[in-house]
Amino acid sequence: MSEQGQPAGGVSVDFCGEIYPADPTRPLTIGREGDVEIDDNPFLHRSFLQITHEGGFWWLTNVGSTLTATVADKKGLLQAWLSPGARIPLAFERVTVWFTAGPTTYDFDVVADTPSFQMVDNEALEPDATGETTVGRVSFTPDQKLLLIALCEDFLRRDTAGTGAIPSSADAARRLGWTVTKFNRKLDNVCSKLADAGTRGLHGGPGKLASNRKTRLGEHALSTRLVTVQDLALLDHPTE
Repeated sequence: MSEQGQPAGGVSVDFCGEIYPADPTRPLTIGREGDVEIDDNPFLHRSFLQITHEGGFWWLTNVGSTLTATVADKKGLLQAWLSPGARIPLAFERVTVWFTAGPTTYDFDVVADTPSFQMVDNEALEPDATGETTVGRVSFTPDQKLLLIALCEDFLRRDTAGTGAIPSSADAARRLGWTVTKFNRKLDNVCSKLADAGTRGLHGGPGKLASNRKTRLGEHALSTRLVTVQDLALLDHPTE
């Protein structure tokens, strides 16, 4: 930051290959209408998110009334769930924002020219001898990992940020060669496991799974790098 309190560098939004630089003197609006027009989606707020400069920092604020957004750095080390009215400082070189409006899930990147913090590399975790993969305090069985990959496949196969869809339970089950009953049972198990570990948005109340848990699970898996492009090989060539 300069002595006059102006930002040392700018930030910009990268959506579908288009770059939208933020102006420190006015909000950059993101939504159905505004500076960054995401989509003509009636489920999306006209003005959903804003990027502003205040107190020497750039901020991302949820100015919508119902939708939430998931924000994470590119290494999956930081994740924030941005509820209506909440805001987060844009302190990292690049973060990805995911959100869902109706049947469509969107993502875009926010890039900072001179970030306040730098992330250090961390090694990807490999499955242990039992085939389970441990991330943080949570261990996933091979089937649970495949479920996560199937939910996120549309996003993992894209090269740039934009729009995509979390598949229906029937489509995901078909992709995995499972029955819908088996898929939903494993989906419940994964959501309960992550909710017990503190992941928000997967439970609608005490002992009750959230109705949109599949979408929230997909956003969480992408933002925390529970699944990556390399995992697509497991889906394309599953181990018998």
